[in-house]
Amino acid sequence: MNIQEEINKADAVVIGAGAGLSTAAGFTYSGLRFYKYFSDFAKKYGIQDMYSGGFYPYEDLETFWAWWSRAIYINRYLDAPKNTYGILYDLVKDKDYFVLTTNVDHQFQKHGFDKRRLFYTQGDYGLFQSSNPTIMKTYDNKEIIEKMLEAQGFIKVNGIYEVPQTPLKMRIPTEFIPYCPDDGLPMNTNLRCDDTFVEDAGWHAACKRYNDFIDHHQQGRVLYLELGVGMNTPVIIKYPFWKMTKANPQARYISINKGEAYAPAEIASQSLCINDDILHALGGE
Repeated sequence: MNIQEEINKADAVVIGAGAGLSTAAGFTYSGLRFYKYFSDFAKKYGIQDMYSGGFYPYEDLETFWAWWSRAIYINRYLDAPKNTYGILYDLVKDKDYFVLTTNVDHQFQKHGFDKRRLFYTQGDYGLFQSSNPTIMKTYDNKEIIEKMLEAQGFIKVNGIYEVPQTPLKMRIPTEFIPYCPDDGLPMNTNLRCDDTFVEDAGWHAACKRYNDFIDHHQQGRVLYLELGVGMNTPVIIKYPFWKMTKANPQARYISINKGEAYAPAEIASQSLCINDDILHALGGE
């Protein structure tokens, strides 16, 4: 069993994508990429990566949004350093496919995937929501994010905000703090981190399209292609993929995840587990 052969033979491809796929595309949350944009936060607060920095209890909203505007911009509005998503798209673009992902960085759409074949279960860096979850709406944030960056001292070069030679400000002006236009309360990022996450009309429409796709492809040669999914939230992608593979003798399950690719014994004969870098496994360099 190999990836290209299984994709070619499949009647339908269900892609389950976790954080490891974006890591393989170069969206790393630590190391040089972190220090390029957050060395001042690392020095002042001792933060060592973007993930933990998102949970830090900043002293005010001006500092909170200075952090988050940087994190949102580089992980949502910049292109990924590597073409991992583009290579994946080329492999499946002519197939009947659907994507279920916990990633919030919009990379599938940026690389050509049909947005009607995508279900972002955990939100989108490009959206804000009210801190009051009863307001079941989300709001595009690109314009205000760019204003926050400019206020900190980022310089726009060839359409991209770059870190200047002079020190950045670590707070945004108070007037740039985003407030919900519907209830006047402070905005939050539309990311599922607690029970205040807003599942808006677009989220529910995508959920229905995904469930309809799964219902339509319960039989036949279905490939469940799992990319970079760990054990953080296995009930979203991994466990359902195992269950659906077992229920359909014609189904195939492929897991690619460096150091974490495995399948239960019950579906071992239907599975291919590749403990390798996703970009390399998909044929990239």
